[in-house]
Amino acid sequence: MDSPSIQNGILFSIAQAIGAPEQALRLLISILIGYPIALFNCFYLRHKSAIVKHVFFTITGFSIGFFNFGWDIGHSFGCVLVQYLLIKILSGTRICVALSFTFHMAYLLLGYYQTGTDTYDIKWSMPHCVLTLRLIGLCLDYYDGRKKPDQLNAHQKKMALVQAPTLLEMCGHVYFPGGFLVGPQFSMKRYLDFANNVYEKESGDIMQCIRPGLIRAGLGFFYLALYQVASNFISDSVITSESFYEHTFVIRVLLLGLWAKISLYKYISCWLLTEGVCTMSGLTYNGKDDKGKHLWNGCANVKLRVFENATRFGHLIQSFNINTNAWVAEYIYKRLRFLGNRSLSQAIALFFLAAWHGLHFGYYVCFFMELIVMLFEKDMELLVAKNPTIHRVFNNPTLAPVRWVVGKLYVFCFMGYCLAPFTFFSDFWSIYGSLYFMGFVFFLGWRFVAPLVLPRLIPRSPRSEVTSEPIVDGSEHPKKKQ
Repeated sequence: MDSPSIQNGILFSIAQAIGAPEQALRLLISILIGYPIALFNCFYLRHKSAIVKHVFFTITGFSIGFFNFGWDIGHSFGCVLVQYLLIKILSGTRICVALSFTFHMAYLLLGYYQTGTDTYDIKWSMPHCVLTLRLIGLCLDYYDGRKKPDQLNAHQKKMALVQAPTLLEMCGHVYFPGGFLVGPQFSMKRYLDFANNVYEKESGDIMQCIRPGLIRAGLGFFYLALYQVASNFISDSVITSESFYEHTFVIRVLLLGLWAKISLYKYISCWLLTEGVCTMSGLTYNGKDDKGKHLWNGCANVKLRVFENATRFGHLIQSFNINTNAWVAEYIYKRLRFLGNRSLSQAIALFFLAAWHGLHFGYYVCFFMELIVMLFEKDMELLVAKNPTIHRVFNNPTLAPVRWVVGKLYVFCFMGYCLAPFTFFSDFWSIYGSLYFMGFVFFLGWRFVAPLVLPRLIPRSPRSEVTSEPIVDGSEHPKKKQ
């Protein structure tokens, strides 16, 4: 059932006036509604019982969902109920985890099949992808909570749930207004600590969260304005127009890179605004830094300095959609250790990410590009680290400006190529053709050249006991060699 957006003449008129789709305007309004909800929680609910907070967040979040999607919001509640019953009946067993993963991913993919078109649509399946990770992660956390502590890594110990959550706790966690529609991802453990005033006690005064929340909100509005202004000059339609193909090759590469940079601002603005809601609620408390200052970055989904100064794609992955990347790293990649192959585990994790985004072939091409780009950068890092001459030249302080310019151009020129299939589901092949498939030629070509080049440039050395490899979130996964 479609949401009742067509019936609302006022919203439709405003959307027409500002040149935005009505559903996008509804989404923005829904995110902004989170701020008075967050302030109400801080001023009036901070000392109330956890049950009162669960009820409040469930009602407000569900209402926001209904405002956007009408009765299609029932899909989310149905999946919450199924997850609750699975935990209740099967407890934290492997069967429970397997059924939970299979059910939620199958339901999400069927939702994509039902609602999918040739463009990106804001329908009930959009927040459902956030819910899918949240419920699967919840089941795995409860599964970890039934293990012995010495069987868990540091992250699992921190997130493990010893007791099964109640249905009301699950609803509060899922429908929390600051994270229901577009994220960020956060664990049930974090939500329960927040609802039970653990962060209030640790921070001394939860009201400290308001200022950092306003700062993130301000940054969100800045990037939203930047996107709105810039997209008037270079939008999706510019890239798919006939005039794009009439430009020279270099201009096409630069235009696509500029388009990609602007397009990512759309996501960044949404994440900053929702992060502001979570922060202002007090959910994001993250301990203290080395100077004893309280941190409120527990749900940060973008690192702006790293993103804006990126000189390699590893920087982009570390700074963009942080919580989703971290979720996949912890709940998918690291749990595939039994395969004994880091590259295979990374490929499976990226395939999962592609499927989680949708059924369009472009998603799979996009994450395939991420895989081969990261493999290339891993080889470059190895080359710089192991070859004394290259290491000396690369780290020469006088060449730092040149290194920075080359790195920025590398990211800028290939960013559009990597992002195009994510946005242009049916047109990206023609875009790739106009660029002579340069991304495939460069990065796939390197896979064939690397076995011939690397052994000649890297001196042989004794095998170390431990190696590490970047994964989807830029962290490392140590493993002993056999």
